[in-house]
Amino acid sequence: MIVDALKKSLAAPKRLIPVAELLENCHGSRMPEVRPAGLTLDAAQLSAEVCPTTALAIEKHRDRLRLKLDYGKCIGCGQCIEAAPMAFGLAERFTRSGVSRAELIQSWDLADGTEIGSGVESVRTRIHKLMGKALNIRQLDAGSCNGCEVEITALTNPHYDLERFGIHFVASPKHADMLLVTGPITRNMAEAVRNTYHAVPEPKLVVAVGACGVSGGLFTPSHAVVGPVDTVIPVDGYIPGCPPTPAMLVAGILQVLEQYAGKPRRP
Repeated sequence: MIVDALKKSLAAPKRLIPVAELLENCHGSRMPEVRPAGLTLDAAQLSAEVCPTTALAIEKHRDRLRLKLDYGKCIGCGQCIEAAPMAFGLAERFTRSGVSRAELIQSWDLADGTEIGSGVESVRTRIHKLMGKALNIRQLDAGSCNGCEVEITALTNPHYDLERFGIHFVASPKHADMLLVTGPITRNMAEAVRNTYHAVPEPKLVVAVGACGVSGGLFTPSHAVVGPVDTVIPVDGYIPGCPPTPAMLVAGILQVLEQYAGKPRRP
């Protein structure tokens, strides 16, 4: 039976996901997106009330009400979609992976449903130009539930094949160019995170992965948690999701590289 399964697998055509399908693809991540046509004050209030991480909130600005969606706190629970299906749906494309913390926040004017301050640039496919040299990544678990690790491991399978971009995972931070940090930072891991960061030679990049790495996620109130990654070490890019999909991880890593290509690094 096993031999038959192996023969069938080997005979099947290779399904390597094209780069064009990876960038901005968030299918399976459960990340919500706002449908402005159905966004009303009632829908916004319902969604904000059921959100378990306060990723959705209503704010007042100059006598006008706004709905704020913080993807850094969103865990993809889907309760906003259940509460207000006309105003929320599952996102198929996602342009906010590997961006700054502030760019993970979107706002809509509840008077007319228009997005405020939109215009975040999408990821571009300048991969070969960026990847003139190999990128070595040290993945660091600072207190994760291991959901993000499962998705990161998938990056090395034949479907995503991260190494085609010249990106490799390494065992030692001394060989790394980038730290990929998952989970909220627990008190027991805080010093280890600092030591790992200092062990990575300059120039270096740090990417916070998942809702826990970006904002602390559901574990923020715990006495055992220090906070998100940027409370302990500097962060260059954020990849939201609970967990982010492999496609979101690839797009986020490439976006961080593009953003900092040719720029001087911090001392």
